Formats: sequence, structure tokens, C-alpha cells
Amino acid sequence: MAMNPSTDQEKQTFTDFLRKIFKGVLESIAGFLNRLGIKPVVVTAFGLVGNLVAGVLIAFGFLFWGGLLAMIIWPLDALDGTLARMRNESSKYGSFVDSVTDRYSEIAIFLGLLLYFIRENSALNIVLVFLAVVGGLLVSYVRAKAESLNYSSKIGLLTRAERYIILIPGLLFKIPTVALWFLAILTHVTAIQRFWNVRKQAKSDMSRELRGGK
Repeated sequence: MAMNPSTDQEKQTFTDFLRKIFKGVLESIAGFLNRLGIKPVVVTAFGLVGNLVAGVLIAFGFLFWGGLLAMIIWPLDALDGTLARMRNESSKYGSFVDSVTDRYSEIAIFLGLLLYFIRENSALNIVLVFLAVVGGLLVSYVRAKAESLNYSSKIGLLTRAERYIILIPGLLFKIPTVALWFLAILTHVTAIQRFWNVRKQAKSDMSRELRGGK
């Protein structure tokens, strides 16, 4: 039997909140790009390349410039979707490509940090980067797996937006270790929150099925 998420589980993430707040700005920029004939996939690709460049800057020790570039590129994550809807080109495949690209973009920043700390011979920070990357991937994976089973799992402390809000200031102010401590701990807390949330939904579904079978 298909499992339907409870309505009270359909909560907005901080990313959803930001997109509502900046909806007018995003639509204005998207409209301008649309008039130029720029397609959403170009915006997505530009964002990925920008984050790859940011990762390279970070790897060579230019933390401020890498963080600044990542901050400038970040809004493109929402802009490509806005542009796709404006051009009536929204699709499941487009959403899939966007999500995969987002993961690569995030990993590029962390790879830059990993290489930077390898050059600095900082074992603790290397471990923190690893934990932060694994935690971030688990947050996304738990949600994706939950939704593939028709559960809702958008809750939690650190969605992608919150992770960037923590990471980018850490780069700009050249205190990446502080940011990494938060990310290394809170991403795993978020993954556990989502896991527990799915568990509650599964138990609720099982209870309904048992009551229905009586």
C-alpha cells in the first residue's frame, strides 16, 4: 500500500522561505535572462562552473575570494528553476539535473577546503571536512529515499541554504574551522531528525493499517 505523508509533515524549509522572500527579484532577473534567450540549463551549468572555480580558489588558500564567488553564485540555485517555470520548461528531469548539479557544486567547495587543509597538514580539519560532506549527503539522501517511498522528510536544522549560510561566512572571515565544526555536527543531527520523522510516519501508517484490518 502506498504511504501518504501527513499534512502536518509538509513544512517549508528555509530554502522555500528564502525563495518566497526573493520571488520578485528572481522573477525580474529571470525575465531579463528569458528576453536574452538564455535557457535554464545554461544558468545551471554556469552555477556549477562558478562553484568549481570557487573550490579551486579555496584549495590554493584564497578563502575570501572563494567564499565571495560562492556567495555570488548561490542565488543561481533558485534562478534556474524560476527561469524554467517562466519558459514553461519545468520537468522532472530538469529538477533531477538541478539536484545532482547542486550536490556537485557543494562537493566542489568542500573539496577545495579538503585540498587546502591537506596542504596545511591539518588532520583535524580534514576529518571535519569529511564529516561535513558525509552529513550533507546524508541529509539529501534521507529526504530523497523517503520521498521515493512516499514519505515527507523536509524537516531539520540544516538544509542546503543553512549549510551555505554557515559555510560562506566561515570562508569570508577566514575561520573555516568554526564553520566546519557546526556543519560536521548539525548535518548529522539533521539527518537523524529526518530519519526519526520518517520512522514516526511509518509507525503511523502501520497503526492505520492495523486499525483498518480489524
